[in-house]
Amino acid sequence: MLHQNIAIPTATRADVIAAFSYALDLTEGQPAGHCIRACWIGMQVGRELGLSPAELGDLYYTLLLKDLGCSSNAARICELYEADDRAFKQGYKTVGTSLAATLHFVFSKTARGRPLGRRVSAIGNILRNGDAIAQEMIVSRCTRGADIARTLRFSNAVCDGIYHLDEHWNGSGRPGRLEAGAIPLFSRIALLAQVVDVFHGHAGASAALEEAQRRSGIWFDPELVRALESAARHHSFWTALASPTIETRVVRLAPAEDGDRLDDDYLDAIANAFGQVIDAKSPFTAGHSRRVGDLSARMAQGLGLSPGRARWLRRAAVLHDVGKLGVSSAILEKPGELDEREWAEMRTHTTHTRAILGRIGALADLADVAAAHHERLDGTGYPLALPAAAIGRETRIITTCDIYDALVSDRPYRPALPVEEALRTMEVASGTAIDPDCLAILKASLA
Repeated sequence: MLHQNIAIPTATRADVIAAFSYALDLTEGQPAGHCIRACWIGMQVGRELGLSPAELGDLYYTLLLKDLGCSSNAARICELYEADDRAFKQGYKTVGTSLAATLHFVFSKTARGRPLGRRVSAIGNILRNGDAIAQEMIVSRCTRGADIARTLRFSNAVCDGIYHLDEHWNGSGRPGRLEAGAIPLFSRIALLAQVVDVFHGHAGASAALEEAQRRSGIWFDPELVRALESAARHHSFWTALASPTIETRVVRLAPAEDGDRLDDDYLDAIANAFGQVIDAKSPFTAGHSRRVGDLSARMAQGLGLSPGRARWLRRAAVLHDVGKLGVSSAILEKPGELDEREWAEMRTHTTHTRAILGRIGALADLADVAAAHHERLDGTGYPLALPAAAIGRETRIITTCDIYDALVSDRPYRPALPVEEALRTMEVASGTAIDPDCLAILKASLA
């Protein structure tokens, strides 16, 4: 029996944003909890600086959402460097500040394993156009992140902090080549916190502190490095980073709520924002999450669900592919058939979806519904090969809309199908992969 009224579990904006930050970690190829740990590090630095409560509040969300635009350059990295975008990003963050170290990393990773001629061509393109390529990708990432933060009603200080994340103290950073005090303070802290967490996870506390000191006056504001050194003298600074309660500790650092109640409107805004993050992962999925969400909501009402339940279902539909942030763009962008290993990785996106949504108290009841969108009525779907009786009506709606939108959109392996041909293709799968009632309502919705 369908529930007609959806109660929103008690949660704060910090709870939801902190939980969603794990999706950003996936996209960046970072160990789970990277944004959470960077937030802890940056907030301790902010406290050492004596920032006001209002400033700490803006710093808090800058740190949690610093990677909000990170999916927008995934496909481009895959295309230019012919590499797994997640592994490339992860490795790049441990490269030093010298040009020699950067070039060694790029050359060693570009088109690795490809024929020599292809490697030479790819590396030659980077040598000729490297500066323009880097600027293009960072502008894309920074602009997308700041724009999404605005849709979540964050202040200009937070949006600017996200936009200028990759600026360096000596003016060698991007996108604006800002230097020293011209770089927003929250950007300076966020970049420092990011590097400290990466090197702490990579080589331990001493290595993290030494790397911060090595980059002082080059990448980092020397005053912030001194504040970091002061904060790091407290035993709890490092032990908290390895604690299983780190997320709880970070949520407790959140500012007093600033007027944005966690109501239906704000939950919709969060779902829409992360739908944009998901769709930016591939140029072939632009707008896919929103379209599946909107069509699912229309179908839900056609099947007799209440407006409240239809709204709830739309969130699940918008977020159904959030787990694809953890799949390599080399797989998502592949123009041919996937091999067995690639299919295995592709299938993990449903497990990632369940894990991400399951952490978010206010959205946890979406997890199973959204994650089951590749289950089939004949029991041959994934990830659980559920029988038809175990696949709920809401999931069947999302599945139908997902398949339809995929068929009528361009994909790496084929052009978009006309609507009539897409519906004929779906008719063939009716009763095995697609619920016949849902297909009938879909047709009525399109009429």
